Amino acid sequence: MTTPTVTDIDVDQLEFDVKNPRLAEFFDSPIQNEMDIIKILWETEDVQELVMSITASGFFRHEPLIVVEESDKFVVIEGNRRLAAVKAIRDPAVARQVKANIPTIAADLLDGLNRLPCLIDTREDTWRFLGFKHVNGPAKWGSYAKARYVASVNQTFNVSLVQIAQQIGDNHNTVQRLFRGLKVIEQAEDWEVFRREDRWHRHFSFSHLYTGLDYPGISSYIGLTSEEAEDPEPVPSEKRTELGELCLWLYGSKRKDARPIIRSQNPHLRQLDAVLGNRSAVASLRNTSNLQAAFAASRPPTNRFEESLVAAMESLREARAMLSDGYDGSGELLATADGVVALATDLHAEMVRKQFASPRPQPSRP
Repeated sequence: MTTPTVTDIDVDQLEFDVKNPRLAEFFDSPIQNEMDIIKILWETEDVQELVMSITASGFFRHEPLIVVEESDKFVVIEGNRRLAAVKAIRDPAVARQVKANIPTIAADLLDGLNRLPCLIDTREDTWRFLGFKHVNGPAKWGSYAKARYVASVNQTFNVSLVQIAQQIGDNHNTVQRLFRGLKVIEQAEDWEVFRREDRWHRHFSFSHLYTGLDYPGISSYIGLTSEEAEDPEPVPSEKRTELGELCLWLYGSKRKDARPIIRSQNPHLRQLDAVLGNRSAVASLRNTSNLQAAFAASRPPTNRFEESLVAAMESLREARAMLSDGYDGSGELLATADGVVALATDLHAEMVRKQFASPRPQPSRP
């Protein structure tokens, strides 16, 4: 491991890191230019707050950018938000494109932004620090960025997932779960049953997948191997169709004009897990794309009956409480109440009939 050095480097020589895992959540194809990166950082990472700080106090020299030299370029691998802020402050054209609010800055502070303090190091020597900070530490990336970073360290530097977890202080198998989720997505794309650029929403909610893979119904549906296996192909080939269905339900498809059925992890992932463990419920979901109907079909009739009966009782209690102020003497509403009475009477009679028709337990003989 080399000893890193800190030196001032001209801002115009500093380049954004196109390999930054954070950017992978927003770019489905190769990044074309620097301005694309600045716009994404501005839209998603609150660069404006850094602009306010830098214009008021200057660039904090005790926190240098971390830079690597690659292909005769100085690439910023930690501090891209700060670099975007500085470029907007120094260049009115950049500020206009991102519609930045740039306060007046003192001349000496502005001159201090021509060259920035940079710690020159290598990617291999810095992955532990970046992994701790952004995967398991105080400045966490999104789940897809984390997964991409874990896989990059694993493949580029030949570091096992167990070693990565140990180095960054992960005690919850997060590293293994992220890696497994990424490999599942890569399989889906390799098999052409899913394309990230075809998803319904712009933001890629990778956490829906890697969290869902912990549910037994979902993991069994696609034949998933365990997270400890570190398998680069965790889904068997015979489950290709099921994997495509899962991705469609999670992320939708613009090409198929299909919205995702998962809108939030709770309760929708739990409901999908129950559906995928029931053959009839799966058939319902395939035919209707209606998660609530499929979830209802997945549940035992006794549970559904009890919940319906309790819900009806609660609704009647609420109606009774509002009777004095809510009922205006309408004959139509009275007819509705007559229907409720008739239905309740019929329901009660049938329940009584079934109760007495059931075999009674026989007393045990001495």
